[in-house]
Amino acid sequence: MADTAQAPPAAGQPPTTAPAAVRQRLAVREGVRAYRLIVRMWMRSTMAYRTSFALTTLGNLAATALDFVTIVLMFSRIDALGGFGLPEIALLYGTTSVSFGLSDLLAGNAGALGDRVRDGTFDVLLLRPAPLVAQVAADRFALRRLGRVTQGLAVLGWGVLRVDTDWTAGRAALLAVTLLAGTAIFCAVFVAGAAFQFWAGDASEVQNSVTYGGNTLLQYPPGIFGRELVRGVTFVVPLAFVNWMPVLHILGRPDPLGLPGWADYLGAPVAVLCCALAGLAWRAGVRSYRSTGS
Repeated sequence: MADTAQAPPAAGQPPTTAPAAVRQRLAVREGVRAYRLIVRMWMRSTMAYRTSFALTTLGNLAATALDFVTIVLMFSRIDALGGFGLPEIALLYGTTSVSFGLSDLLAGNAGALGDRVRDGTFDVLLLRPAPLVAQVAADRFALRRLGRVTQGLAVLGWGVLRVDTDWTAGRAALLAVTLLAGTAIFCAVFVAGAAFQFWAGDASEVQNSVTYGGNTLLQYPPGIFGRELVRGVTFVVPLAFVNWMPVLHILGRPDPLGLPGWADYLGAPVAVLCCALAGLAWRAGVRSYRSTGS
């Protein structure tokens, strides 16, 4: 009896007979590679007009700097906000601004997926031999968004130098993990919001209310907000783990919900969980896509 012939796997795809864990690792590696290549293409396109890039980056930095200037002007009239002084507010502002700025740089363009779904150009991405989520996240990669990250780092550095706390190795490590975990959480929200647009093509503003609105919310101490709102951004959309929980621990402040001390260290596990849930939402959204019929 003749052997049954099997078609070879597509380029860049792991063999179907490979173990699930191996296929998963290879898929992640292929996604990172595709993302890097697309980003490099957009960076080369951007740097072809260096003066324009420099001006737009500086403009982005100046526009975001106005947010903190507003806070500084407010503190010219008050001594504390919710029990927090200006250096402590700077620590909150810097951590969320850096995390959000990095996520906006890495995956912010996923918010425009609804436009592709409505006009049918998402079909083009389906035909390319590269992971969809990498294509969507890297599409029109905007290097000018580094201005927001730079401004956030400057405010964070000032806050670290001025805040009244004992910077032990543990607290410094917690701050570094907080920035990475916060970036991952915001990226997960961007991807989950993009997935939602498969069903609701005009939902980009809903996503922006969580991402951009959440970034603004986290710039201020949780004590000035209602208890129900704080519960919502802790247990429903866990943005509190972007900076509120770890920064309160660094500053030696109790959290408004009275959670146990170990909850302050949950930023990384929460980020992993958010990314996993965003991945499931993304797969469900892609499976539900039926094109425009045109």
